[in-house]
Amino acid sequence: MKFTKSIIDELKLPDNGQILLWDDEVTGFGIRLTASKKTYIYQGRVYDESGKGTSRRLSLGELGILTLQEARKRAQIELAKLLKGNDPILAKKRAEANAVTLDEVKEEYLKNRRELKATSRADIERHLNTSFSDWKNRPAVDITREKVAKRFTELSDKSPAQANQAFRVLRALLNYARAAYHHDGKSIIIENPVTVLSETKRWNTVRPRSGRIPTDKIGADWNVLKALRNDPAQTVIGKTMADAVSFLLLTGARWSEMANLELMQTNLEEKYWQLLDPKNRNPVIFPLSDIAVDILEARPKKNKYVFPSRVADGHLIDARGVLDKIIEVIDVHITPHDLRRTFRAVAGECGIELWKTKLLMNHKISGDVTISHYTETSDLRYLRPEINLIANWIERQGIIDREEKVIPFRKSKK
Repeated sequence: MKFTKSIIDELKLPDNGQILLWDDEVTGFGIRLTASKKTYIYQGRVYDESGKGTSRRLSLGELGILTLQEARKRAQIELAKLLKGNDPILAKKRAEANAVTLDEVKEEYLKNRRELKATSRADIERHLNTSFSDWKNRPAVDITREKVAKRFTELSDKSPAQANQAFRVLRALLNYARAAYHHDGKSIIIENPVTVLSETKRWNTVRPRSGRIPTDKIGADWNVLKALRNDPAQTVIGKTMADAVSFLLLTGARWSEMANLELMQTNLEEKYWQLLDPKNRNPVIFPLSDIAVDILEARPKKNKYVFPSRVADGHLIDARGVLDKIIEVIDVHITPHDLRRTFRAVAGECGIELWKTKLLMNHKISGDVTISHYTETSDLRYLRPEINLIANWIERQGIIDREEKVIPFRKSKK
C-alpha cells in the first residue's frame, strides 16, 4: 500500500507476534506492528567485496516520534548507503567497539586476569584514577602515540619510576584491548601507542634503591622499637605498628607479606610463619627467631590478621608514625622496604651465606643448579640458626647503643 497519515493512524496493533507492511512509494520502506508499538523500518541488501548479498532490516524510529515524511526521507538515505556497500549492522558494531572506554577495558582485563595479585590490581586502579584520570572514561582508541609521549614526559618530571609503572599498566591494558575488541575482522587498536616509548628509547632508567639503616644505627633503631613495644601508654595501633616494623626487621619480609599475614599462617609453638601465595607463587615456610616469637606471642589474637588496623577485620595499612620516630632518632630517612635491605645487610654482618639470605628473603635463586634442584626451598625451618643469629645480632646492637649512652658516674675529689 501507499502509506498516508490517515492510513497509518488507523493501523491496529496485533494481540501478539508482528505484522510487516510495505510502502509502494519507497522500496524497502515499511512499518512493523507489534503488540506494544508501531515502528518505521527499512529493509534492503548490502553486498560485500565478493558480491555476496546480505539482507538487512533496521528500525528508523517509532510512529509519533518521526513523521511519515521524515521516515521516508531517512529510509531513502539508509537504502542509498546499502547500495554503496555500507553495512549498518557492522557500522553499529564498529561504533560500539570504538566507543569502549579505557576504564571498561580495565574492568574486563581485571575480570579475566584472575591470577593477578592484589598489589598489581591496586596499582592498575591507582594509575587509572591518577595518571590517566582524564583518559579513563574516554574511548581507548583515542589514545595516540603523541598523547602517550606527552603524558609520559609529564609524569617522568614528577617520578621516573612511577611514570614507567603507569605506562607498563597502560601498555598491558591496550594489548588486551587489541586482542579482545574487534570489528570487521580487525582489532580496534591497530598498534599499541605505548610502543613509541620503546621505539624512541624514552623509558626512564631507574637505579635500584639502596636505602637502609646504617649498621651503626641499627641498635638505636631497635631501642626505639623496643621502647614503643614496652610502653604501657602506647596506643593499640601504635604498638601494632612497632611490632610490625620489628617483624620486618627480624624477618626481611615484604610489607605486603607482613600486612596480609593471618594468624592461621603462624605457628608459634613450632616457631615458623608461612606464605601461602607469595610473590614468586611458591608457598614457603620460614623460621621465626626466638625474639620474633616473643613479640608475636604478646600480640592480641582477636583479629584474623597478626597486625590488624583500626578497621574491623582489616590489616595494617602503614606505619608512618613509628617510622617517623625512628627517623627522628637515627637521622636517616627510611621506608618499609629499607628494612628489608637492612635485614640483608645484617645477614652479611653475621657472615651468613648469600644463598641462605636470599631464601630467607624469599628471593628467587637462579643460575645455581645445586640450590635450585637439590636444596629444600619450600620449608626453611632448617635455617632457624641463621634467623636467630640475625635477631641476636640486632638485639646486641641495642645493648651496645644503650651502654654507649650511659654517662659513667665520676667521683669528686676530696
